[in-house]
Amino acid sequence: MRFVFLLVLLSGAAVGVGYPWYVHNFSGDLIGTWRAYDRASGFRSFDAPLAEADAPVRVLVDLTALGTPTFEQDRTVLTITAATGGRTVIADTLSFHNSASPREVSPQTSDKIFRAEAGLIDPVAPGIYTFTLGPGDADAINMRSVDVVLRSDAAMLDPRAQPLGFALMAVGFIGLVAASRRRRGGPPQNPNSQPPPPRWGRNAGDR
Repeated sequence: MRFVFLLVLLSGAAVGVGYPWYVHNFSGDLIGTWRAYDRASGFRSFDAPLAEADAPVRVLVDLTALGTPTFEQDRTVLTITAATGGRTVIADTLSFHNSASPREVSPQTSDKIFRAEAGLIDPVAPGIYTFTLGPGDADAINMRSVDVVLRSDAAMLDPRAQPLGFALMAVGFIGLVAASRRRRGGPPQNPNSQPPPPRWGRNAGDR
């Protein structure tokens, strides 16, 4: 039973954690990556051509930080807008508070890359899209660079996946704990299966 509950726990983690992580980071095809900030030149806007067939387009922001900064939920690290034909299609603030585990740039440095999703462009009107990033109100975030990653034909996350995954994880965990306790306790012993205690006294040999 422990093996069955372990499979349930792992299945829940795959559905509730692994599947959303894959959808947000790797679904669809890479359109391109643009540098929106570096320490030498600061922030700069960039233009990206998008086609109708690219929809939906997922906009991801990779922040390379010096060391391991502390992100607060109520503090904005970056702002981002995307516009085309005089129409704003994305306007968002990024705190990176819920960013997944950062990626290391290389073992030789302490720099880490944090990723946040800025949203989806759907539908996509064919044309040139202008992306503009700027600093937020968060303090003491030492940024080395910021890159914007665009992915076309990005998959949409099934809203039922995470609740189902978390439920499976809970069932698997509770089952593992219960199975472990039963195994440690073992089956109750039959008192008649043990030899009687030795008898002392004058009639000890007459058992």
